[in-house]
Amino acid sequence: MKRISLTGLMVATACLALPAWSAGDVAAGKQKSATCAACHGADGNSVAPNFPKLAGLGEGYLSRQLHAYRRGETRANPSMAPMAANLSDQDIEDLAAYYAAQKRSFGVANEDLVSRGEAIYRGGISGSNIGACIGCHGPRGSGNPAARFPAVSGQHAQYLADQLMKFRAGERSSDPNRMMRNIANRMTDDEIQAVASYMSGLY
Repeated sequence: MKRISLTGLMVATACLALPAWSAGDVAAGKQKSATCAACHGADGNSVAPNFPKLAGLGEGYLSRQLHAYRRGETRANPSMAPMAANLSDQDIEDLAAYYAAQKRSFGVANEDLVSRGEAIYRGGISGSNIGACIGCHGPRGSGNPAARFPAVSGQHAQYLADQLMKFRAGERSSDPNRMMRNIANRMTDDEIQAVASYMSGLY
């Protein structure tokens, strides 16, 4: 297994920032996160690979996803739907602020998939008209909080692959302008597994 560090690489993103969102209260979010800890860990670093690490994800992204779960329209999930159903707007902002303030634990990449995963992440797949992931998620996978693009570094590879497959199947449609669905629709299972593993090892 391998950790991947990208240094000295500067990439200009073509993604436009969205308007600022109202900030939540970190201390209040910590108190409200008690019921979330069973799946996502006390500090947002889940142990189970099918539950995402929430630590270090941007406030705006987390807020948007919780609103999506509460509406049940663009993100349908039998576990998250009842959890989000009773959250107020303020609850959502507080939880988002708390998890955004936490530090994400490291992940690892499968050494056998690093080369292919890195090629996709940094250069896309020209023959399939797939753009590089680095453009929105950054050279180190830290995302773009202002544009509400999530950090992917250190995230569980299984969760990342699952989400790409959900985008591909149309089971997840919380991506503005079909950004992720358009990409995932052109990816094979092997390509998804490779880039998911690579992103997990970024730090």
